[in-house]
Amino acid sequence: MISIIHRLFQNQTLTHKVIFYVAAASTFIAGVLHLAIIPMFFTLMPMNVTVFFLVSGASQLFWMIPVLKRWSNLWYYVGIGGTVVLIVLFVIAVPGRGLPVSELELTIELIQIVFIISSIMIVRGRTTAKMVPDRKF
Repeated sequence: MISIIHRLFQNQTLTHKVIFYVAAASTFIAGVLHLAIIPMFFTLMPMNVTVFFLVSGASQLFWMIPVLKRWSNLWYYVGIGGTVVLIVLFVIAVPGRGLPVSELELTIELIQIVFIISSIMIVRGRTTAKMVPDRKF
């Protein structure tokens, strides 16, 4: 019985590690895709839109560091909030104006949703770990 519990605990720890990597990978991929939009549509975008994609892409690339280094929950809250803002801006700017949604845009939004979900799982796990003294997250 103790062996089974021990294996479950080891798998749970591995699952927690995977969640950190999923969050880091998803924000990295979303950042790269935001930056990839710039050269693809540079001649079609006004300068303020180009700067927006540059800043949002660079921010998402940077956000990999707090996730992998497991900084405080504040970083996750800001990351979640910033990503929600990006999704809301997309919904207002593209489908909200009746424009067609491309596969690239859909991919970016889905990857950002993965980041939000995995970050929420990390924060919830850390909050639960604080309530249970023997649990580390």
